[in-house]
Amino acid sequence: MPFLALACLVASPVAAQVDVTFYSHDFGKNFPHAFFVLKGQLENGETVDTSYGFTAVNVSPGILWGSVKGKVETPKLKYVAKSNAHFTVTIDDNKYRELIGLVEKWRTMPQKSYNLGKRNCVHFASEAIALLGYKFNSKTKNWKKPKSFMLEVLAMNPGLVKLGGNSD
Repeated sequence: MPFLALACLVASPVAAQVDVTFYSHDFGKNFPHAFFVLKGQLENGETVDTSYGFTAVNVSPGILWGSVKGKVETPKLKYVAKSNAHFTVTIDDNKYRELIGLVEKWRTMPQKSYNLGKRNCVHFASEAIALLGYKFNSKTKNWKKPKSFMLEVLAMNPGLVKLGGNSD
């Protein structure tokens, strides 16, 4: 009987477990400032290890005057390591596919898709946060302040656990 129980466990599909960690990066010459990292494994065994943020194609003074070309970008590991990790949520395959759909929606927006006041990295992160079922303040004054925005999201969602380290 123990062999049969073990065989059933081995034959069972593995539940997906992809962790999504939301980050901010203090202002500087590098973008995006708000982004998320996905790590884990899907039910089909596929390993997930990537990140997404939204930024201007060319960071120039033009972003101060209106819309410019935008792009979804995968921040480099060194950039992620120097950023503020705020909170992590675990999602299943369905939410993962929805999140990738959101990334594709932003990736394929008609250009000029980046606007500092109306469609920036924080707006991108806020849509991901909402898609995953968490609250954010749509009237926030922090659209241009990624770190403050993430801290505000934490305050609005008591179930989220603030990550340690440099996210204060």
